[in-house]
Amino acid sequence: MAANGNASRGSICKINVNTFSRRLQVLYTNWRLHKDELWGSADVLVVATPPPSNDLRYLKSSALSIWLLGYEFSETIIVFTDKHIHFMCRPKKASLIEVVKKSAKETVGVDVVVHVMAKNDSGSSQMDSLLDSIRSVSNSVGYIAREAPEGKLLEMWADKLKGSGLLLSDMTNGLSDLFAVKEENEISCVKKAAYLTACAMKNFVVPKVENVIDEETKVTHALLMNDTEKAILDPVKIGFNLKSFNPKADTVDICYPPIFQSGGKFDLRPTASSDDEFLYYDSSSVIICAIGSSYNSYCSNIARTYLIDSNAVQSKAYEVLLKAHEAAILALKPGRNISVVYEAALAVVKRDAPELVPNLTKSAGTGIGLEFRESGLSLNAKNEQLIRAGMVFNVSLGFQNLQAKTSNPKSRTFSMLLADTIIVTDNGSDVATSASSKAMKDVAYSFSEDEEEVKVKHEPKEKDAVFAKATLRSDNGEMTKEVLRKQHQAELARQKNEETARRLAGVGSGNGDGRAAAKTANDLVSYKSVNELPPPRGMMIQIDQKHDAILVPVYGIMVPFHVATVKTVTSQQETNRNCCIRIVFNVPGTPFAPHDANSLKNQSAIYLKEVSFRSKDSRHISEVVGLIKTLRRNVIARESERAERATLVGQEKLVLSGNKFKPIKLHDLWIRPTFGGRARKLMGSLEAHTNGLRYSTTRNDECVDIMYANIKHAFFQPAEKEMITLLHFHLHNHIMVGTKKTKDVQFYVEVMEMVQTIGGGKRSAYDPDEIEEEQRERDRKNKINMDFQNFVNRVHDLWGQPQFRDLDLEFDQPLRELGFYGVPYKSSSFIVPTSSCLVEFVETPFVVITLSEIEIVNLERVGLAQKNFDLAIVFKDFKRDVMRIDSIPSSSIDGIKEWLDTTDIKYYESRLNLNWRPILKTIMDDPKKFIDDGGWDFLNLEGTDSDSDNSGESDLGYEPSDVEPDSASEDDDSDSESLVESEDDSDEESEEEKGKTWEELEREASNADREHGAESDSEDERRRRKIKAMGKSRGGGGGGSSGGAAAKRTRFR
Repeated sequence: MAANGNASRGSICKINVNTFSRRLQVLYTNWRLHKDELWGSADVLVVATPPPSNDLRYLKSSALSIWLLGYEFSETIIVFTDKHIHFMCRPKKASLIEVVKKSAKETVGVDVVVHVMAKNDSGSSQMDSLLDSIRSVSNSVGYIAREAPEGKLLEMWADKLKGSGLLLSDMTNGLSDLFAVKEENEISCVKKAAYLTACAMKNFVVPKVENVIDEETKVTHALLMNDTEKAILDPVKIGFNLKSFNPKADTVDICYPPIFQSGGKFDLRPTASSDDEFLYYDSSSVIICAIGSSYNSYCSNIARTYLIDSNAVQSKAYEVLLKAHEAAILALKPGRNISVVYEAALAVVKRDAPELVPNLTKSAGTGIGLEFRESGLSLNAKNEQLIRAGMVFNVSLGFQNLQAKTSNPKSRTFSMLLADTIIVTDNGSDVATSASSKAMKDVAYSFSEDEEEVKVKHEPKEKDAVFAKATLRSDNGEMTKEVLRKQHQAELARQKNEETARRLAGVGSGNGDGRAAAKTANDLVSYKSVNELPPPRGMMIQIDQKHDAILVPVYGIMVPFHVATVKTVTSQQETNRNCCIRIVFNVPGTPFAPHDANSLKNQSAIYLKEVSFRSKDSRHISEVVGLIKTLRRNVIARESERAERATLVGQEKLVLSGNKFKPIKLHDLWIRPTFGGRARKLMGSLEAHTNGLRYSTTRNDECVDIMYANIKHAFFQPAEKEMITLLHFHLHNHIMVGTKKTKDVQFYVEVMEMVQTIGGGKRSAYDPDEIEEEQRERDRKNKINMDFQNFVNRVHDLWGQPQFRDLDLEFDQPLRELGFYGVPYKSSSFIVPTSSCLVEFVETPFVVITLSEIEIVNLERVGLAQKNFDLAIVFKDFKRDVMRIDSIPSSSIDGIKEWLDTTDIKYYESRLNLNWRPILKTIMDDPKKFIDDGGWDFLNLEGTDSDSDNSGESDLGYEPSDVEPDSASEDDDSDSESLVESEDDSDEESEEEKGKTWEELEREASNADREHGAESDSEDERRRRKIKAMGKSRGGGGGGSSGGAAAKRTRFR
């Protein structure tokens, strides 16, 4: 039998003697210390438990029975006195009580007396015996005044007790205080109940409601209630897979019938019920879902409000309610008065939306445990009780009967409710139901319509649209989406110019090249003393790999040189069977040669520039040359890695999960970038620990730690049309993966094996082997996707803990229907937006562009019957290179415009490619002139076309050109110079001061011909001209269009 439950299965019931002794001591201690203020000055306590019932009820008599004995002993009367405990019950229960007699005597010094009622006995004589025992002690008796007697036995006892002439007083407050602070095993039961409740909401209710709305089916609130209740009673099916859960021993149940409300009829009381009305999910509708479940009789509760195409009033009300709810939770700290909790929530509403104060619920919830509502722990403004660690509260806050300006009566009146189960800890509070999100982006839904026309009576919200070409009707007439988009873009242009002006006002001109100064190297030292030199082996060149040195004979003496001072080493075969080796060193004063700090510090010293040796052993010479080159290459790589590591930001140390909480694991993964090594790749495992992730292989030196605090974006991309399922992490600061410095780390699994059939011709589509093989591939892909999804869900739950709340971490998922093909680097890729980024994860280098860091987007080479166009992304940090995505099919332009508009990104269009480096440098050099000239308005297509003859006289100094330097990734560092080798960055300004080359003149002539219409529209001719002008051509984008109207789907805001 369960630790807490009904004792009807008495044959397997067993009272935990240790728990009974411990709690009996707590009962008597509390009673003796607080007899007058909590227990009604009673010398005797009387509790009578009712008969079994299928109804959901919460009685303090039943709670005391479960708390003390572990089971609800039905139809049992318990009398506590200072020297005795009397039990009046049936024979089966009497046999169970025998085991506590000894412990009761040892613990509090009382004797247990059992009054057994026969099967058909009415119990009258036993009741008279109990009353006589009470009178022998005192006339002051405490009982539960608010509980009405149920059944003939308790009704008879109530009549006898009231007619006994004893002085009765209410002891409810004493029992409330007794149950208020939970023990460790009680907290464990509450946490499991809360996890069950959150799983039901997250894994059943939300997908169920989403499916109903997406398929536009009619489902009543009552049907949803019944389905949810069945899901709770079968917890394994909704993801409640705790290892400690035993369905045969542990009991789960609902605390109340699940509540579903919508369509303007709302009741925020826990006694509310789900009616037979259909779930209403049209525009501006509100849906309230509330679930309560119990685990071994300990209760938990959760309530969420979901917004469907919410209007401004609803969105503001929910944001205020969410802040107030969070404030109430944060106020739950030990030592404070309970009234502080409601006052904290009320203060938020008064500050942010004072007009909503009359609609706020009068309390912020109640205590919760064995009872769903623990009396005495109501979170209202008048309760002055102290909050103590171990208390558990159902923090429930809502707005009742709010009004929205809409003509639809079902969406005009709405209410909102949020509730969570909170456990008070020594340092604050813990949200036990945090697995179910209540963030605005997770509860506010936006739906696109597939119909040709959608009738609305208010201004449409730009963020509610996906790729669609439906016509919106307003009260003033018909207005196309293109017009609405232009209006929104005009407003964005005004806002963007103001934002840019404010940002540039606080920034100096800078050099505009975004390059850092080269790093100086440490002194090159091979040997600290002469004693470390290896013994000479004749007058031969020696390679000391341990000290990174070469020793050459000079005038009969072995002279050491650090291998980093070697510039080149070559060998040459002479005609007379001799072989010559030539070693050239780095020395100061050599033109066009890089120098490290060592040569610059000792310019007055005498340097050896070159040495040559002859030998008749050509094989030995070749071996020496190979060893020097290998050693030089290894030193360069090592020093480069050391220089890279020197620029890394320090990370916190990974805290491994202990035995109590095992890490979340995902096995058999590949990593990109790889650790290194030639022709070797090992699979590894990814583990989620206390404060970060760890990827490791079977080799001890192959390990990567990713701290949660260093994660900027996390992505999960299941395999749909790709060959891999992956997790991708984009970081704030660089880390080292093997010898590579990176901000992007990816873990992936190949969902299909690459198999080549040798000697086989075409196979029939109905071939059983072919069908079976395809089915195996589908099963494998689905299993891998599910494994990744389970890992993501569990890590999400981990990130929902209070310590990670400020990091705002979540796994984002690419929206494939918004994707398009383009060439960000050298090859065509399928680039996909997410809610916060623009990404591409299959081809390397990866593309991760944070939308919030984008200043503007310029669509280049638009029009003129072109098959492709380019997309230039200008970042808010003007020192960053512009990111280019080339050769995007023109069929995708409408979809890209719509997506940019819905994400509030200002875009422009131009007929030609722009040279962005001088443009951005000009802006930073004179930001005031840039703002005075209209800001980014110079990019408007109409403006640039109206006076094409004078386009070269632009004050911003940009050159319309097809030539654009390859844009670097947002994470590439231009300052990663090694100790030995570095490259001098040529001054780009000096090139512009020289005379124009033939290529530049030819390009200008080509541009002039195009403007006068003399240019052919042939794609091949344009490509040939590009090859001739710049030495390479950009790859063409492939694939289909993504600009059609997308299927209806839910999208989080």
